[in-house]
Amino acid sequence: MIKKEDLRHLLSHEVIALQSNGCVAENWDNIWVAKAFKCDRIHNVRFSGTVCLGLYEKDFILPGGLRKQSGIRNVTLHNCTVGNHTLIEDVHNYIANYVIGDDCLIQNVNVMYVEGKATFGCNVSVSVLNETGGREVPIYNGLSASLAYLIALYRHRPLLIERLQALIADYAAQHSSEYGIIGDHVRIINVSTIRNVKIGEYAVVENTTRLANGTINSNKLAPVFVGDSVIAEDFIISSGSVVSEAAKMIRCFIGQASHVTHNFSAHDSLLFSNCTFENGEACAIFAGPFTVSMHKSSLLIAGMYSFLNAGSGSNQSNHMYKLGPIHQGIVERGSKTTSDSYILWPARVGAFSLVMGRHYHHSDTSDMPFSYLIESDDETYLVPGVNLRSVGTIRDAQKWPKRDKRTDPHRLDMINYNLLSPYTISKMMKAVNILKGLQSLVGETSDVYYYQNTRIKGSSLRTALGLYGMAINKFLGNSLIKRLEETQFQSMDEVWQQLKPTSQEGSGEWLDLAGLILPQKELEKEISHIENGQVDSLEEIEHFFSVMHSRYYDMEWTWAYQMLETYYDINLSSISAEKIIELVRCWQDSVIGLDKLLYKDAQKEFSLTFMTGFGVDGSEKEKQEDFEGVRGAFESNPFVTAVKDHIVVKKALGDELISRMKSLL
Repeated sequence: MIKKEDLRHLLSHEVIALQSNGCVAENWDNIWVAKAFKCDRIHNVRFSGTVCLGLYEKDFILPGGLRKQSGIRNVTLHNCTVGNHTLIEDVHNYIANYVIGDDCLIQNVNVMYVEGKATFGCNVSVSVLNETGGREVPIYNGLSASLAYLIALYRHRPLLIERLQALIADYAAQHSSEYGIIGDHVRIINVSTIRNVKIGEYAVVENTTRLANGTINSNKLAPVFVGDSVIAEDFIISSGSVVSEAAKMIRCFIGQASHVTHNFSAHDSLLFSNCTFENGEACAIFAGPFTVSMHKSSLLIAGMYSFLNAGSGSNQSNHMYKLGPIHQGIVERGSKTTSDSYILWPARVGAFSLVMGRHYHHSDTSDMPFSYLIESDDETYLVPGVNLRSVGTIRDAQKWPKRDKRTDPHRLDMINYNLLSPYTISKMMKAVNILKGLQSLVGETSDVYYYQNTRIKGSSLRTALGLYGMAINKFLGNSLIKRLEETQFQSMDEVWQQLKPTSQEGSGEWLDLAGLILPQKELEKEISHIENGQVDSLEEIEHFFSVMHSRYYDMEWTWAYQMLETYYDINLSSISAEKIIELVRCWQDSVIGLDKLLYKDAQKEFSLTFMTGFGVDGSEKEKQEDFEGVRGAFESNPFVTAVKDHIVVKKALGDELISRMKSLL
């Protein structure tokens, strides 16, 4: 950006030269130029108000090899600053009230202006979950999924909401301006209308239809691309994102490294980091990190999701034709909806669940994670815990960290990828108590049990108890072994000392704040600090989320320590070596047991049924060979190999700790 102190007035001969180049000005005294300014690259420009011009000596090489000189040609500029080595040409209407950076390319634009004092999308109210209002989230440039979660869902804390809304309103006021900014190295080509939009450096806006009242938070390390036929109003687009191919967004926040393309339309929606949306539609949704919907017939409406994979034709409805669209739903992290699935809100789906078929009975399975919800005869059947043995669930957990496309070092969303955590394990413990309670109430031999408007088959219930038990053993054993690894103990006193928690925080319930997993007690403390004015900036709140994320494993051990004592009825401050060995063997059995179930599940993918359509013109042998040519052989499949290796590694890890404990007997 050029600075005022580096500018001067035009000289009289420069005015004459500019006039001979077809330029006109309301008042030439209001034109300021760089000290080394040259007139030869300024043609057919109409100057209005105060205009500041830099030095234009570099050339641009366009796709196809065409060379273009920097400069300003065929433009009307009103109250603008144009940085060094920028090219602006063929603006059909005008550019008004913009500060344009260095090395920018602006071509074939209809109109680009700031009108009045603009907030550039900040403090726009987005009516998530409830289209008729009541859960509005005001957006701003640094909005995280965790902060938005509080604003949307903690309406039972009106003082908290009032404080947070005030902080965001103050932020918007501080960042409001009568001038828009186009950062350095921005390219704006073939665009119809840009009104009250701020664009960060290295952004590309190409063939776009209309942008109004928004911010594009692009930077060198995480540029933003806004492409063909996009319409966006009242929006914020975060760094590293792509919005293209006729996407339409009204009152939306787009998180870091998200992709919104292929005619997707959304209004009043928050789409946080690493989301992918194509073809379908979203209305009043809270899409936490890694929410994916890619099919034309899919509609996500009035729901909260994260790590979701929505199948084709996935649909929800929120009105029931009574008091209007006031109902909402929550699909907890890691869930999937199959093709043509449907949920009538209100409903709540537990973490890492699979929703199959159509569901009308407003079930709440939040305390039954890793489950299937299956429609049969218009009823919802719940199969608890069965997703723990699904190879797809494990594959998802492995792929999310690899698919984090954020390149901006300043990350807005704190994302915990752990499949098993205090959040999911405590849910499993509740599930075990609920299922045992159903058995006690109805009888252990019952064919069907009823729970939260769902039906559970007796065989499914008994299987779930085993699966949940193995997962709990796995998590608690993992925590214990991690705590004791890589240390040669000389006595049990040293073991007891190492087992002591190093964090005071972590006990009690844990929450999932749209990707961030943290203890509820710590969140309650922060909320109290916000309410009483001890926390008075958005940066402090986001810092709290960052600290909670960085301290996750210390706090996790505090929770696991207490759960180990409660679940196994032991005292870790005086535990014997024999008991540790017993716990490790229990852990080995659970880990290997779950891995063997995953192995069997993966084996189904290589059955003859899945080979249907392969070797289309050949024999059974050729079908097998064609299948292996495309998918590979079962035993050499990377996931299958990883499962087998995992069994070997975990057994060896347990054996190694057992060996160290035996030396203390």
